Amino acid sequence: MKPEHTDSPSFTCTYCGEVNATFVDPSQGKTQKYIEDCQVCCRPNELSVSYDYKTREFLIQAQPSQ
Repeated sequence: MKPEHTDSPSFTCTYCGEVNATFVDPSQGKTQKYIEDCQVCCRPNELSVSYDYKTREFLIQAQPSQ
């Protein structure tokens, strides 16, 4: 079963603490990793994305990009 489209998920920048709205492409599977720059401070965050089938939401954990 592929993840369904959900409302815009967000992540908190690991550098400046600002909340960033993001888009997760459900066609890429239930677990994903990619780099996204903060919309405020422009620093790169490594996002680990997983899909929770019970809540039908993408869960995003951010960490500083190496």
